[in-house]
Amino acid sequence: MALVQGGAMAPQAFKIPQSVLVVIHTPALQVLLIRRTVDAPDGQAFWQSVTGSKDSAQENWHETAVREVLEETGLRADAPGCMLRDWGLENRYDIYPEWLHRYAPGVRRNTERLFGLQVPAAVPVVLSPREHAAWAWWPWREAADRCFSPSNAEAILLLPQFVSS
Repeated sequence: MALVQGGAMAPQAFKIPQSVLVVIHTPALQVLLIRRTVDAPDGQAFWQSVTGSKDSAQENWHETAVREVLEETGLRADAPGCMLRDWGLENRYDIYPEWLHRYAPGVRRNTERLFGLQVPAAVPVVLSPREHAAWAWWPWREAADRCFSPSNAEAILLLPQFVSS
C-alpha cells in the first residue's frame, strides 16, 4: 500500500507478469547492453538488454517494446533507419524470489516476448539513472557472455537468424 494525499492508503499497483526483452543491435551485430544499478542476486554485475513489463493488460507487445526502449535508452524504435521486429518467441520463467513482492499475491511466473531492434549504428544512449548505471556496445557473442540472464543470452545468440541484410 502507498500513502496518498490526506494520509489515506491507496492500493499498490502490481507489475503485470508479461514483459518484453528487446535486443538492440546494429546490422554488424554489435549489441547494446545496459547495466542495472542493482547487482544480480548472485552479486555479479547485471548486464542486460532492454526489458520491461506491460503497463496495462490492454497494452500490446509492440507498444510495450517501443515504450521500454524509449524509457530505458532514449532511442526511438520508429526513427529513420530503425527496424523493430517481433521475433514471435516467448520465454516463460519463474520470477526471482526477491522480486515476487512486485507482483500480485500468487504470481510466480512471467511471460517474456522477444523483439529485436536494428539501429543503423552503435550510438550513445541516455539511461534512467534510477535503473541503469552504464551502457556498452559489444560484438554479439561477447554480449551474450556478459548477460546475467540465460534467456537474454540465448536471445542474443539467436540474433544472426533475425538480422536483415
